Amino acid sequence: MSTEVEETRRIVLLRHAKSDHPEGMTDWDRPLAERGRRDAPAAGRWLAERGIAPDLCVCSPAARTRETWKLAAHELPHRPATVYEERVYDASYSTLLAVLRETPDDVRTLLLVGHNPGMHSLATDLAGDGAPDSPHELIRDNFPTCAIAVLTFASPWTTVADGIGDLEASWTPR
Repeated sequence: MSTEVEETRRIVLLRHAKSDHPEGMTDWDRPLAERGRRDAPAAGRWLAERGIAPDLCVCSPAARTRETWKLAAHELPHRPATVYEERVYDASYSTLLAVLRETPDDVRTLLLVGHNPGMHSLATDLAGDGAPDSPHELIRDNFPTCAIAVLTFASPWTTVADGIGDLEASWTPR
């Protein structure tokens, strides 16, 4: 017999930290800028301080997302299994939604590390409308580099859709 607590799932969306733009480097290979290397560990500390412990991380394999995740994960008490998924790189909302829907049933907290504009669309569309002065205000108009949105919902991963999530918290480094 399952209880509502057992059915609750959490999605943690983390946009990569501020990246550098070296001349002649492909978008895929861009590293983090100095500010990004400061902000990414702060994102990990924020998650750890709130007891948010991902069971699985799905990360874009681009250099800046990998570096963001490595620096953030170092701040967590337990590093979850990590899958580097090419579809997350420069993904649209619908592609990111498809990735979420493929999450294994035993995962209760999934952390997704990706790029805008898809991550911003995912955060706002999954959360739906929120009250003024709620965590929605931090992500409604912008999802800056290294921003985090934490959404909860009580249904299987296969049913993730617009408005299904409750935006529990959001954070930005600035």
